[in-house]
This record gives sequence, C-alpha cells and structure tokens, in this order.
Amino acid sequence: MNTTDVLDVLDLLRAFDVWVGGGWGVDALVGRQTRPHGDLDLMHREEQEPAVVEALAAAGFAETVSWRPVRFVVRDPRGREIDLHPLRFAADGSATQASLTPGEPFRYPADCFVTGTIGGRAVPCLSAAQQVYFHRGYPPRAQDLHDMAQLRAAFGIETHFR
Repeated sequence: MNTTDVLDVLDLLRAFDVWVGGGWGVDALVGRQTRPHGDLDLMHREEQEPAVVEALAAAGFAETVSWRPVRFVVRDPRGREIDLHPLRFAADGSATQASLTPGEPFRYPADCFVTGTIGGRAVPCLSAAQQVYFHRGYPPRAQDLHDMAQLRAAFGIETHFR
C-alpha cells in the first residue's frame, strides 16, 4: 500500500468513522512514510461495519480472512489489503475491541483517537501511546522495531523494546 492507496481508501470510507493504526498509523503520527507497508490497518465503529463492508465491496474489495469479532481482512484485485478492527464505543468516547481471549478486550481510551498526516493530509489515527500499548506482549518483528524507533524519535516516549 502506498500513500495514494491509503488516501484513496480513506476517501472511499469518508462517510464512516475510521482511524488509521499499525504501521501507517505510526507514519501518520510522524507525518511521513518511513517504510514500505503491505497493508492498511483501520479501526471502525462496530455498528458501521455492514456499510463499511458494502462500500469496500463496491470498490472491489473481498474478504480474505475472518477472525470476527476480533478483526477481518479484505483485499482488492490490485492486491491492496485492509485489516479491519471493529470497535464498540462507550458513552465516554472510549472503545473496546474483542480479543481472542474472552472477557479480555483490547481497550482504547477516549484520548487515543487523534489526528496525524499522510501525504500532507490530516487523517484520523491512533495516538503514540496507543501504538506503544498495542506493540506489547509479543516478540517484535523488524517493522515493529522500526515503528517504535520512529515514535521514540518523534515523541521522546519510552517503548518496551528497542
């Protein structure tokens, strides 16, 4: 996925509440693309999921992986892949996402929904603190090490691995 692909997908989903996470989310926070990306991670409101899926299907995206209710993946004929994460929001603006461990959802505090920049355009994304939170609990891959280094350099924050 390149910058144009990301902005095209965000344009396609502009009628919905979506937030960029993962590697593109880190790049949105630092304001520039720092590495190649194989996919685009998007968080979306759970109640908007049928309409999000319909909009993506109309653009040629088809589901390739389902780990519902945790996440699912769609891909289009050009090979663009989107990893979608449904969020259930509370009245205070916080959200939860189902996990593979019943009763232990992923938590999103209300202040983790921020704005970053991709291709010079403001985009909704997850905060640096939320990105660090999601990079805990597993052995880091090369791209994880890279992403955390970007957040340390840009925000001076601590991460659990270097």
